[in-house]
Amino acid sequence: MGPEAQYRDYLAQGKFMLQRGTGSGEAFFPPRTHEPVSGDATEWFEATGNGTIYAVTIIRKRAPEPDYTIVLVDLDDGPRLMSRVDGVAPDAVRIGMKVRARIIAENDAPVLVFEPTA
Repeated sequence: MGPEAQYRDYLAQGKFMLQRGTGSGEAFFPPRTHEPVSGDATEWFEATGNGTIYAVTIIRKRAPEPDYTIVLVDLDDGPRLMSRVDGVAPDAVRIGMKVRARIIAENDAPVLVFEPTA
């Protein structure tokens, strides 16, 4: 099973897993067969899921479809990834907002989204 399929399998199990290089210990995303800088082997670890919004774009939809966000999240675990923020109006999502990952089911597949933390 390739790294992307393994990542999706972890999500299906309700686990948000990331990879890190076995030599450097540096976490990265998206999943790969080898650490991107050194080429070292990788290992999986369970991410905390905590992060901070680095950038946000609001996608405006024609009614009745709701608007939604696309965000870049700097994870406390190291890497930056793209997702969306649920649980708050798109206009309320701000750069610097603290968020936490959550796995939801969408179209019969697990999807990683973020929600603001208190």
